[in-house]
Amino acid sequence: MSAYETDSVVRLAPRTGVSDNTDQLDKAGQTILSLLHKAAGVAEENSRYALDMAQKLSHKLRAAEDRVAELEAEVELYRDKADRAEQWLHKVYTEIEERFIKRPQEKSRAVFGAPGRRA
Repeated sequence: MSAYETDSVVRLAPRTGVSDNTDQLDKAGQTILSLLHKAAGVAEENSRYALDMAQKLSHKLRAAEDRVAELEAEVELYRDKADRAEQWLHKVYTEIEERFIKRPQEKSRAVFGAPGRRA
């Protein structure tokens, strides 16, 4: 039996007298109101549950958004560090090239003359 079914169905009997019909109508009306109150209670409980779940999910979403913001800031920090490291590597490379590659070649040209030309 589901939550919406009930075993309190009131069957109307054939007309035998006015007072019997009134009693049956009263019972039927009371049964209908009772079922209506039960349905309203279930609906209210479902609504409370949905609201609780929405609040929990909202808090989790907010926490996730905060974490994403933290990670984005961290990514930016490491991006800046990578840029600075790249600049330092370029500076070191330029210094090595200047001191150990270009200058020795210039010195050897000055000492021995230009290649292909002998004095």
